[in-house]
Amino acid sequence: MAQKPSIPKGTRDFSSQQIAKRNFIIQTIKHQFENYGFAPIETPSFENLSTLMGKYGEEGDRLIFKILNSGDYLKKADENLLKQKDAKKLTKQIADKALRYDLTVPFARYVVQHQNELVFPFKRYQIQPVWRADRPQKGRFREFYQCDADVVGSRSLWQDVEFGLLYDAVFSELKIPVTIRINNRQILTGLAELLEEKDKFQDFVVALDKLDKIGKDGVIAEMSAKGISEKSINKIQPIFDYTGNNFEKIEQLKQLLKDSEAGQKGLEELLFILNAIEETGLKSATIDFDITLARGLNYYTGSIFEVNAKGVQMGSIGGGGRYDDLTGIFGLKNMSGIGISFGLDRIFLVMEELGLLKEIEVVKPKILFINFGPVEALYSLKAVQRLRSENLFAELYPDNTKMKKQMTYAHKREIPFVAMAGSNEMEKGSFTVKNMADGQQTEMTIDEIVKLLGN
Repeated sequence: MAQKPSIPKGTRDFSSQQIAKRNFIIQTIKHQFENYGFAPIETPSFENLSTLMGKYGEEGDRLIFKILNSGDYLKKADENLLKQKDAKKLTKQIADKALRYDLTVPFARYVVQHQNELVFPFKRYQIQPVWRADRPQKGRFREFYQCDADVVGSRSLWQDVEFGLLYDAVFSELKIPVTIRINNRQILTGLAELLEEKDKFQDFVVALDKLDKIGKDGVIAEMSAKGISEKSINKIQPIFDYTGNNFEKIEQLKQLLKDSEAGQKGLEELLFILNAIEETGLKSATIDFDITLARGLNYYTGSIFEVNAKGVQMGSIGGGGRYDDLTGIFGLKNMSGIGISFGLDRIFLVMEELGLLKEIEVVKPKILFINFGPVEALYSLKAVQRLRSENLFAELYPDNTKMKKQMTYAHKREIPFVAMAGSNEMEKGSFTVKNMADGQQTEMTIDEIVKLLGN
């Protein structure tokens, strides 16, 4: 007995209706990207392993899908490493390519590789799938789409302001109520300085970023497990209890970070962005300064964003931030950038849960021509082509089969009209058109059908 086919965990098939809904979301995001001046690019689905490794931190590197070298990939592998089963060292010998983990690092590689062809500041958007060897769960997949917008070649904080407004524009158009959480990595650097353990910065950031998942006690426990002393943890404990609006929280934090140059700079940048966004005004989103927002990626250096839908139990549906050094790892120095991403798959799940996708329909023919045989089919196909030239979706049933079967097909696909042509209609150059909603039949010329469907 043949084994029942299946797909890998963390991947999905999509029906025509699901694709129609996803395309609606993509087109909405794309419209706003272009409205804000971003132009599209695409990069390969896989990159050189060396391009990706070391850019996402230890946790991120572990989640990169590596691609085995072609042919006998074990032939050149070190015998000792094979015996030791040292996967980390062995990987470098048997795999030199990997599926992209995100769109930002490939974008940095693209900028460096094409720098002489680009006009800076360079604004691009990219809507493509990415892959992560993560543990699948609700809203977390191994293959998913990201919709990214980035600008490189400017350190201006006005770009940070615009990205906050862009998030608001997209989610307002999609009618999703959201909170845009914002922080600054310089503030986190200032907090880390209080730890007096500079080598623990990444451990501190990774633990802090999990606050919404494991709570205050869980974060403190993880910091302790990573070797951060109780004395250091006590110093930063006040951040868990700050209350008030964005500007009140900034004032409270100024005192804690009064001796940190990095921390003061981060607060100054954050205050500029929040003031500008408040003066400009948001359509529907709320913006919240979240002191504990860290985002684990290594390359962020300034503003960081994360977007959460209100009233839905789901992880973030958008995120991003500023990276002052990303292209530097590929040899192009002093090329500051900032970018944000929209998680298409989570946005889809949120909109379904909120009932915001019910009215989106699959594109289908407006009229089906019945097949009565080769002569009649050819006559009808000419009409189909005329309608298609007018951008009116039409279809000829492919088989000369029972009328009932062809009518059932039209009914199940919710095609509103059916056209029939026998010898009488062909002699007069007409068709009998049936309205599937009320059953009414009318004899019509092709020009009249064009007018009917075009209304």
